[in-house]
Amino acid sequence: MSRTVDIVGDKWTLMILRDAFEGVSRFSQFQRSLGVAKNILSGRLQHLVEAGVMESRPEAGGSSYREYVLTPKGERLFHLIVALREWGADNAFTEDEPRTSYVDSRTGISLPRLRYQTPDGGEIRPEHTRPIRPDDPVAP
Repeated sequence: MSRTVDIVGDKWTLMILRDAFEGVSRFSQFQRSLGVAKNILSGRLQHLVEAGVMESRPEAGGSSYREYVLTPKGERLFHLIVALREWGADNAFTEDEPRTSYVDSRTGISLPRLRYQTPDGGEIRPEHTRPIRPDDPVAP
């Protein structure tokens, strides 16, 4: 878990990832969206590149700008970002406050809420689980 937190565990990094999933790719776009100092943004983007979550490449079309795009490793963070958005919508916004939601771009239908479920569709709640660490004996 600490390796995961080392990669995505601060607010600027999570907001960069949120914006990347919304199609932001240029440094100036990230800065405008986040209102973060250039040195902080530069450091977080470099960290994400070094971690293999994003890559920096020349912008398409022969522009002199570079773009920051999610790698397949970064794209696998999609569920985390959606889960955080759902939590925020439920717990950090007032009822009448506008918020972003995700829709399936192929159908226009809102994504279903994320949840873990049993094969027969029952809800799995925190009290139904326990972690098994590598050094724990595994129960049969």
